[in-house]
Amino acid sequence: MSFSNEVKNEIFSTITDKDKRFACLYGMLLYCKSFSKDMIIFQTENAAVSRLIFNLIKDVFQNKVHAVVDEKNDKYICSVSDKDEINYISDTYSINLSDRKINKDLIVNNSMGAFTAGIFLSCGSVNDPSKEYHLEYASPCIQLAEELREILNVIGINAKIFERKNMSVVYIKESESIEDTLTYMGAQQCTIELINVKIFKDVRNKANRLANCDNANIDKVVNAAIKQTEDIKYIQSQFGLKCLTPELKEVAEIRLENSDMSLQEIGNSLKNPISRSGVNHRFKKIAEIADRIREGKFTFDEKN
Repeated sequence: MSFSNEVKNEIFSTITDKDKRFACLYGMLLYCKSFSKDMIIFQTENAAVSRLIFNLIKDVFQNKVHAVVDEKNDKYICSVSDKDEINYISDTYSINLSDRKINKDLIVNNSMGAFTAGIFLSCGSVNDPSKEYHLEYASPCIQLAEELREILNVIGINAKIFERKNMSVVYIKESESIEDTLTYMGAQQCTIELINVKIFKDVRNKANRLANCDNANIDKVVNAAIKQTEDIKYIQSQFGLKCLTPELKEVAEIRLENSDMSLQEIGNSLKNPISRSGVNHRFKKIAEIADRIREGKFTFDEKN
């Protein structure tokens, strides 16, 4: 089951009392794609949502409106086709078919979340958080999109709008805003699931960064050891290691015999152990001598 359907199923289980049922159905009706004087059509891939629509219409209108549910091509279509019943629905919710607007007076304060949930059930979706943070409502017109964005912005959710074909899409990208939206609509368990996914992704990304850092450090150490060995062998081929001071000769010989030793390990192996930075300083002196030999600026009697 997709994460979007998980959210819708959880919402379905929270629409319990009379006020929430009324507000939820209002959101679904107002934002459904097809609402005309001849036909009201809801289309969903979620069987639970289709049952919810059917039951809400039955409960809210006390059997005065008759909905029909059909299954076609793995989709569920809930429709009302009687013109008198459509007029009754429009009058009950004060819906102007030519200019749909939200009438907040119809929504009691504790049911605004259920109203927003109804909008989501009618035209919303949310991506799998393990892949992308994205929640959207495909509103049938720009005015309803702007009114929904205002509702979300009032409760601190950063929602934006873009146009897609004939739809005005209200969308949310930030994970925190998606968490707040899911909670507001009543999908608390899905909010927890999203948070857990985000924690896992953060830990995994941190582990990857540390692994990349470790790999980069290993590469740096290996490349440094290769360069040190090349310099030592070049000096050896030109003048022999006897041209080095005893301190430089000692670290040079250890490096030639132990290409994989770290600077700290070399420092600990000396007759008189020194720190990592001390060993690094000696290798810098060896590198300088190798460079001077390559440039023809080094003579055997010049001790370093």
